Amino acid sequence: MSQTLISMDNKVLTLSLNRPEKMNALNRVMYQGLTTALNDAAGDFGVRAVVLTGEGEHFTAGNDIVDFMDNPPTSESSEVAEFLAALLNFPKPLLAAINGNAVGVGTTMLLHCDVVIAAPTARFSMPFASLGLVPEAGSSFLFPQLVGYQRAARIFMTGESFGATDAIEMGLVTSSETYPLAKAQEIAAHIAEQPPQAIINTKALLKARTHDAVAAVMKAEFEIFAMALQSDEAMEAFMKFMSKKGK
Repeated sequence: MSQTLISMDNKVLTLSLNRPEKMNALNRVMYQGLTTALNDAAGDFGVRAVVLTGEGEHFTAGNDIVDFMDNPPTSESSEVAEFLAALLNFPKPLLAAINGNAVGVGTTMLLHCDVVIAAPTARFSMPFASLGLVPEAGSSFLFPQLVGYQRAARIFMTGESFGATDAIEMGLVTSSETYPLAKAQEIAAHIAEQPPQAIINTKALLKARTHDAVAAVMKAEFEIFAMALQSDEAMEAFMKFMSKKGK
C-alpha cells in the first residue's frame, strides 16, 4: 500500500500521508513521494492547487526516528532536503488540513502553506532542541517573523505544544473546522476557479520579500542540523525518546 495517497478533484490535488498505524511518521519513501508529487504538480497546468493532509487521527508525528537514525539526512541531496526545497519553491497555492498531532516538520512545513485549516483537537509542536537538534524548513526565520521573537524562542527552547486556538491567534492556521479536509478542499476548489496565472503571480509577489532570505536560512539550518544529528547529544536524546516510547 502506498504511504502517500494522491487524488485529484476539481483541479485540486490532495496528498495524504498514509501510515496511520505510525501516526504518519515520515520516512524517506514518504519524503520522496511528496517531493515527486509537488514537483509534478508544479509543472502540470491541470493542477491549480494542492492540499496536504494525513490519514487517520493525526497529520504526522514528524520524522520516523528509527529511519532517521539509520539514514541521517546529512546531504543536500537527501530526501528531506529535496522535499524542503520543493516546498519552498512550489509556485501554486498550497493548503493543509490538520487533524490531531502535527509534530516537528509537521508544523514547520505549514509555514510554507498559503492556507491551513485545523481540527479543534489539533496540536502543534517543534521539539527539535529536545532531540538535540535545531529548527529546520526555514522555521528559525519564518516562525519568529510570524509570532515574535520571544514566543518563538519559548516554543523552540521548551518543545511545548500548542492547540488550534493558539495557532489561529499566531497566524499559523486560518480557521478551525470539525472537518478540516472538506473545508480545505472547498477553499482550494474556489482558488482553482480563479485565473491561474494571476494566482501564481500573486503567490510569487506575496513570497518575494522573504524567499531568498528563507532559502539562505534553510541552507544554514540544514548544515547545523546535519552536524547536530551526528552528535552524541542528539544520539542520547534519540535513545531517551525511543526508550520512553517503548514503555
